[in-house]
Amino acid sequence: MPLVLLALFIGLPILELYVIIQVGGAIGVWPTIALLIADSILGVILFRSQGRAAWLRFNRALAEGRVPGREVFDGAMVILGGALLLTPGFITDIFGLICLIPPTRALVRRLLGGMARRRVTVSWGPVGWQPPRAGGNGRGDPPPRPGGRPGRGHDYEGTATEVPEHPELPGEDPERG
Repeated sequence: MPLVLLALFIGLPILELYVIIQVGGAIGVWPTIALLIADSILGVILFRSQGRAAWLRFNRALAEGRVPGREVFDGAMVILGGALLLTPGFITDIFGLICLIPPTRALVRRLLGGMARRRVTVSWGPVGWQPPRAGGNGRGDPPPRPGGRPGRGHDYEGTATEVPEHPELPGEDPERG
């Protein structure tokens, strides 16, 4: 991970400068600057429209009672894409466009979703619970918690005191009832 961050924060700006110099040598300084400004303006316009669309889809999912997982991912991709397009450079602009254009964003979502599914394990039940094994109690009860308390969470110890049905409050006249 540290090498990835090193490459990202040191290598990418150097690579961006190299590409800008090469493009400037091919088409000239002023056209290169104009191209960088134009793609930043295009990025702002695309960011606003896609951000608004992602926000509307997010609110629609909430109104329908669905978990807005896809919409949250799209919103994060739109924010990342907008930031990349505002950063001067052609390489970051390419990745920013990939994050902002809906068809390519769907491909990135599918790719990253597959990678996440391979890395994440899902288990059900309370922490520390394991399925029943042969020789156990057969009910699948979770193990006792530290201190000997039961693991199900519904057995409580305590004390009780009896309260009269109509307690008299201080300063209250018992005759007025």
